[in-house]
Amino acid sequence: MGRVLSREALLTAIRADRAAGRTIAFANGCFDLLHVGHLHLLQRARALGDVLVVAINDDASVKRLKGRGRPLIPEAQRAEMLAALRFVDYVTLFSEPTPLRLIQAVRPDVLVKGGDYTLDQIVGRDIVERYGGRVEVVPLLPGLSTSNLVEAIGRRRTS
Repeated sequence: MGRVLSREALLTAIRADRAAGRTIAFANGCFDLLHVGHLHLLQRARALGDVLVVAINDDASVKRLKGRGRPLIPEAQRAEMLAALRFVDYVTLFSEPTPLRLIQAVRPDVLVKGGDYTLDQIVGRDIVERYGGRVEVVPLLPGLSTSNLVEAIGRRRTS
């Protein structure tokens, strides 16, 4: 089995991991242009559980969130790059505006988001805390975001 999974295959894999006593950490995002800030977040997320699930927005969802010209990298390529990371166990895509339904299905032990979110902004927080899971916010590395990188590339092209 590969590490880029459909929702159904992911849920089957997670059931087996839980049966083996493993804790599940869950992170999500666009991951449109993979950079060191993403690596920092995902390494920290993996350290919070035995298994790390990374859910990525599909292309249509990224376009709705980020606007024209995004995503820069198609969903299949983004998924494969993330799956190649040794600290990522499973990658899945979602098309909904938020990962709420996926979080409800996976029921992670730890829900992880980057420090650009406050606890009250994290989708699924209430659900995860209600069943006894926890939510962790990982501090961002200063100045590292895909949007900042895209802007910097644009400035270099025009100068």
